[in-house]
Amino acid sequence: MIIAQVPSASDTKAEITSAWDRVQLLIDNSIARLPSIVLAIIVFTIFFFIARSVKEIIKRFTRRRHNARSLGMVLGRLAQGTIILVGSFVALTIIIPSFEVGDLVQLLGISGVAVGFAFRDILQNFLAGILILLTEPFQINDQIVFKNFEGTVENIETRATTIRTYDGRRIVIPNAELFTNSVTVNTAFEHRRIEYDFGIGYGDDIDFAKQLILEAITETEGVLREPAPDVLVVDLADFTVNIRGRWWVSPPRRADTLDFRDRVLTNVKNKLTANGVDLPFPTQQILFHDQTEETDGNRNRQREGWPSGSKEVPQSLSIGGSLNRLIKSQILKDGKDNNSKNSIIDKQ
Repeated sequence: MIIAQVPSASDTKAEITSAWDRVQLLIDNSIARLPSIVLAIIVFTIFFFIARSVKEIIKRFTRRRHNARSLGMVLGRLAQGTIILVGSFVALTIIIPSFEVGDLVQLLGISGVAVGFAFRDILQNFLAGILILLTEPFQINDQIVFKNFEGTVENIETRATTIRTYDGRRIVIPNAELFTNSVTVNTAFEHRRIEYDFGIGYGDDIDFAKQLILEAITETEGVLREPAPDVLVVDLADFTVNIRGRWWVSPPRRADTLDFRDRVLTNVKNKLTANGVDLPFPTQQILFHDQTEETDGNRNRQREGWPSGSKEVPQSLSIGGSLNRLIKSQILKDGKDNNSKNSIIDKQ
């Protein structure tokens, strides 16, 4: 059996009085600390404006140097955040005099480990972004190639780098990947070399073709004279002799290189065609060998489309000639068989 005990009026009055006393004590303490709170707000406001001023000074100082704009922006943000953080600590110390730096360090040490594990990737990208801005392997407006992405660098932030592809798309790449992988910077230098392989026929004069290609490249407007363009044979392919033309252009940006490439290829094709140099299509040559001839297997005499030089080479046989020889040999064989049969009959 449970008997409910109803609180008396005196107990209720005591609880209300105790609660009111605590509220009044809190109000008194707040009023007593009101000057400290006002002073803390003033101090924090001063630190806030100092942080903004430092950020603007850093940005203004680095704005004059094109290569350091991104770094100045990041350093300005870091300086602003650091000053505001210090101002918060100072204001907190003014409001709570018992607050000590050792307690803060201990708190930051414990929370720092937890935050480090929770935001490891973010911190890794942040540090990589700082290192990229410090070392400057590439800058804003540089044209880079990263894995399967190629485009112009739009912005370098502490977390990621943004590039704009040539077909108008935006790619956001984490800084940690850029810092730990290979990146090709196409605009790192003032000049850039372009190359292309031209295929001529095996019956054409190689030296004459090289001279024509070199003249066509040199005559193209915009191709640099120094470093000088050059041509060289790079491959004896299945149906062409490949001659590689190499030339330098400036500036090395994507649109300019495509324009120079178009001009050079047009000039080379027109010059080779005008001088009778063959630009062959893919072809295959099928050679039929008479397997009964005495030169079969003799690589010194049996040729397969190559020039003979000064050595003796057997005459090639046509399919019709081979068939005629086969028919004649079969007729002779049949004639001999018939003669043998007739001689046997005569003897009988």
